[in-house]
Amino acid sequence: MTSLASHADLKKAVLAYLAQHRRTFITIKALARKLHIGGEEEYRALRALVRSLIDGGVLTADGEGRIRYAPASKKKQPAGGASHRIVGVISLLRRGGGAVRAGEPEQQYFVPQAFLRTAFDGDTVAIVPFAQREPGRKADAAKLPEAEVVEVVERTTTTVTGRLQKGPNSAFVVPDDERIRRDVYVPREEAARARDGDKVVARLLPWLDEHRNPEGKIIEVLGPTGDARVEVLGVARRFALPLAFPQEVERQAAKFPATIPESDLRGRLDLRSSVVVTIDPEDARDFDDAVSLEMLPRGIRRLGVHIADVSHYVNEASPLDAEAYVRGTSTYLVNEVIPMLPERLSNNLCSLRPKEDRLTYSVFMDIDRDGEVGSWSLKKSVIRSARRFTYEEVQRILESGKGDFVELLTALNVLAKQQTQIRRKAGSLDFDTGEAKFKFDAEGFPMHILKKERLDAHRLVEECMLLANKTVTRLAGLGEELPFIYRVHDLPNPERLADLAEFVKKFGFSLNVKSGVPSRELQKLLDKVKGSEVENLINDVALRSMAKAVYATKDIGHYGLAFRHYTHFTSPIRRYPDLIVHRLLDAYQQGVNRKTLPALRKRLDDVAGQSSARERVAAEAERASVKVMQVEYMKRHLGDELDGVIAGVTAFGMFVEIDELLVEGLVPVRDMTDDYYVLDEKHYELRGRRRGKRYRLGDRVRVRVTAVKPEAHQIDFSLVD
Repeated sequence: MTSLASHADLKKAVLAYLAQHRRTFITIKALARKLHIGGEEEYRALRALVRSLIDGGVLTADGEGRIRYAPASKKKQPAGGASHRIVGVISLLRRGGGAVRAGEPEQQYFVPQAFLRTAFDGDTVAIVPFAQREPGRKADAAKLPEAEVVEVVERTTTTVTGRLQKGPNSAFVVPDDERIRRDVYVPREEAARARDGDKVVARLLPWLDEHRNPEGKIIEVLGPTGDARVEVLGVARRFALPLAFPQEVERQAAKFPATIPESDLRGRLDLRSSVVVTIDPEDARDFDDAVSLEMLPRGIRRLGVHIADVSHYVNEASPLDAEAYVRGTSTYLVNEVIPMLPERLSNNLCSLRPKEDRLTYSVFMDIDRDGEVGSWSLKKSVIRSARRFTYEEVQRILESGKGDFVELLTALNVLAKQQTQIRRKAGSLDFDTGEAKFKFDAEGFPMHILKKERLDAHRLVEECMLLANKTVTRLAGLGEELPFIYRVHDLPNPERLADLAEFVKKFGFSLNVKSGVPSRELQKLLDKVKGSEVENLINDVALRSMAKAVYATKDIGHYGLAFRHYTHFTSPIRRYPDLIVHRLLDAYQQGVNRKTLPALRKRLDDVAGQSSARERVAAEAERASVKVMQVEYMKRHLGDELDGVIAGVTAFGMFVEIDELLVEGLVPVRDMTDDYYVLDEKHYELRGRRRGKRYRLGDRVRVRVTAVKPEAHQIDFSLVD
């Protein structure tokens, strides 16, 4: 970066660097060197920007003039504010209003819609809590304390994607994100190059007056709203997914030689003559894991899990590493992959392609007859994959007993089934939720929606990866001494489990929640509903009652897997925490300077938080892209009658999921004209006041497709009596 073209570019560069080194103080001169700022004018601009960010509470400075990001609970309060102002990041809610986690100790506050001011999702805001209840008055324990936004300290949302609506004298962008409840005003002359109804991206101008709509400038016209390809591109823009890599990142990736130099092989375990295979989806292009199996005396099986050694190519503090940190994960939209690493690495140099030498990090586990891991080792290695299998190919070999490497695959399958039994006995949960798979025509439009089938071949790979992830945590001292990143899953909320128990009772099933719910009791419930008409529904409701798995430096275990210690090690091509885990394991094998551990622990806290946040964004984007293609597919079913199950009930209608297609649509209450329906939240049902007819979660219904609205990503049904 030799020239920063604008204040916005400079601010973006400064915040991006400090976000990556959130807990480390740095002088302004050192920051200028990191950003390659050499000119006197740019340096003055940098100093002025830093002062304004300190005044705004975004940055903090120590006694020696060094700066860093201000911790949320300690950010400087805006001028003129009272001492009870609290600064935190706001998350807008689809039902209206927003939530802010802030304060010391951390507390969650609810901000009603009328008190959001000009806050967008993800903004750093200053809030003031509302007055507490009078002493002695009974409070609602389930209700969050409320607050109002008094200032937007740092604006995160800079663009809005949506549908352009032109009027006689003005134009507006109607946001795709339903959490943004204000249309964005665009001057008529700004909207001249787009047509009414086009999907556009607007850059937001400073918004200070909550009584007026925000204003924006159109920076990109994506195409006609409702076109499936345009809508998927709109999803990428809406979630600010980066569709291209910075030039310096591409340049660094291009410098690596196509073949592995001999110098890079020194000290590595040479496995190129061993039988190692990969097993992946049919359409996969990056292969980051491979497996091998060796039979030893006394019934011992040595399972080898070989993972692409991405850390060999992506060095800490390099442009590649900085971009991977920002992205956090690869995002798999329904018809496109937005990778974490450039294609030269993700699909080529790091991908374990057959018949080609590849650098790997291998974990070897000696597994006894009872399925227990005894001795194990972790080594840098080089492999040459003997065969690239798809899941379907492996399944055919397992079922027929014939095909390439049949003995290896059969033995791996036996080992995997044994590991599944061990996990289930310990209480590991096995949610078999339905997942849609699309078949596209030559132009990229969906021809068929298929329900993905979970094969023994899938479980074979899953069990090998789970065992590897679990095993390598041993090197980190199991959370006792060495800083590490874990994949953790907290215990479920007791109130949600009570709701789940009440829900399944309606279908003749039981779940005892009086003394907490060990995961093995929940798995027993899932076993009982397997094969029933409400299997998908109860699996879905049970999954919603769970906490979210996240990355953390504090090891609290993984409730869903029933693992006391667990991490992510097996997918460094597509997940940043796995790359960091590789670096940590390598460093701990080489020996570590314990004086560096406190700073490392702080750095890992930041990586865990960033990676968890990016994972949530990717998951939301992936779901949105699936919805786009489901709506596109359902255009051909307009007017058809289909069978489905009630998957959700709300005050405005009920959601019905169509059998086999896994497509969900809404039956609006306004169209249920045979009675006046009221929502009974406790019993998950809509009930008619006069005739008493009930529509409950899980009930089977027949519906007619009455409307398909691509621009709203919505399908409307009506009931067929």
